[in-house]
Amino acid sequence: MDVAGILRLNIRRRIPGQAYADCPICGDRRGKLNLNLAKDAWRCNYCGAGGGMLALYARVYGISNSDAYREICDALAVDGFATETFREDGPPVGDLPQAASASPQEVHQTYSMLLSMLNLLPVHRKHLREVRGLTDQQIDAFQFRSTPPTALCRIYAERLRRAGCKVEGVPGFYLNDYGKWTIRFYSRTSGIIIPIVGVDGLIRGIQTRLDHPLRDKDDPPDREGIKYLTLSSAGKPGGVSSGSPIHFVGDPCARVVYVTEGPLKADIAHALTGRSFAAVLGAGNLAGLDGLFAFLGRSGTKEIIEAADMDKYRNAMVDAGSSRVAELARKYGLECRRLTWNPNCKGIDDWLLSLREKTEQGRGKPRMTWKEAYLHGQLAFADLRSETEQWRSTHGDDSGLGAALGLTEEEYKALVRGDGGLKAFLDRQRRRQRFRIYQLALERGQVVPFAFTGLEGLRKAGFAQPPPSYYRLVHEGELICPNDQSEQAILERIFTRYNDDLPADYGGHSLSPSDVVELCRAEGSRYFYRDKAGFAPVRFSPPQGETPAEAEVN
Repeated sequence: MDVAGILRLNIRRRIPGQAYADCPICGDRRGKLNLNLAKDAWRCNYCGAGGGMLALYARVYGISNSDAYREICDALAVDGFATETFREDGPPVGDLPQAASASPQEVHQTYSMLLSMLNLLPVHRKHLREVRGLTDQQIDAFQFRSTPPTALCRIYAERLRRAGCKVEGVPGFYLNDYGKWTIRFYSRTSGIIIPIVGVDGLIRGIQTRLDHPLRDKDDPPDREGIKYLTLSSAGKPGGVSSGSPIHFVGDPCARVVYVTEGPLKADIAHALTGRSFAAVLGAGNLAGLDGLFAFLGRSGTKEIIEAADMDKYRNAMVDAGSSRVAELARKYGLECRRLTWNPNCKGIDDWLLSLREKTEQGRGKPRMTWKEAYLHGQLAFADLRSETEQWRSTHGDDSGLGAALGLTEEEYKALVRGDGGLKAFLDRQRRRQRFRIYQLALERGQVVPFAFTGLEGLRKAGFAQPPPSYYRLVHEGELICPNDQSEQAILERIFTRYNDDLPADYGGHSLSPSDVVELCRAEGSRYFYRDKAGFAPVRFSPPQGETPAEAEVN
């Protein structure tokens, strides 16, 4: 089981004295590998491979049993071998000798071979497939891997050196306390490895999506923590900084290139759209864009689309970074525009995934009866004729027609009489609801601290109620609804209508947190603030003299 732990085998089930895992030899994922703990032996019931403890390790890594014994002892820190432990406190960077950076080709060769030695844990594959929306083929093509155990980092570094790869000057590699080359992966920074690939196709760096975000002990409770770390060995003996490499995925000669933040986000967006994406490592890490834009300008690119996260409207640093992207683009004669999408989704990958999910959900959504559609204003009374004729052509007679239309027995009798009584009967069951939508007046360069946040964000910004001076009226509308439909149900209908597929006469962005909706009634209007989920009643005084205004939408 020690060796199984080092190899990070996926244990499917345990019984006394035995365990069943996925086989790392043939790749079968059905738990066919039997580990006999009493005999220290193993056998795959699918491919037939088997042997002892050393043979399992040796077969996985293609080495001899004697080398396997030495590496296992090293990994487990037994028989005199030692491994480095993680220490957060270290001497300052300037006190340690740093290596000269390896060439891009050498960095690519080392990282490529390292990735070929690593695997992707099932839990990480499941996240990429079920949460991030990628297929297994896309996951493999992007070369996502899981970070190795700390105990094996020295072994991997040594194996790379034996294979002729240069580790000195490659970000992430450094000399440990025993003068041995190792890699800066730790248990507390475990996660998914994301290769950072340049526009030339060379792997320029590695970023890790952490399993557990890093938080400082003094961080406030609401701070999310660091979710991504770029592999670097700056500050370590023989180490080197990662710099600020730019990730690129897609056609380097594309007419339009999108610029976002984060390699994983760019990979997902490319997989969903087929478009070309460049990704910076952070809103302020834009140094590499200068060279990239110069290259793209020579390669036929005409337009850069800035696709930074939607928090650019409330975060001054992100907004400044997105403005800098436009400046760099213009420097090389490239047009640049800002992309705005549904603010309910922070990143462009989230938005694209939500669009796909809504399409899939729409296919299986139960269809309204004709009566329900009429009471909700989705069908006209004249549509009743075609609904009736379609039923008769399919079923041959009127048997069951009333139930199919959603009519009560009394309503169906009125339909049969044909004296207009049915329409009058149904019209008394529905009403017209007028409403107005107010949204923040956001222009480029203007930052509002509670933009696209819920009530909690509004209050953190120092407001008990939404301040009218920040808002403008973007739309007035009306919908037909059943008399007994609740305010929350009406608000959710409005939210659904003005979400992604926006009507042509609508002048705002997708309805999202921080927006205010007014429900107009004869006895007085009521105002509701869009929270992260649902609507909450608020006090609000509409800006005077406002008319629906045009707002930037994608």
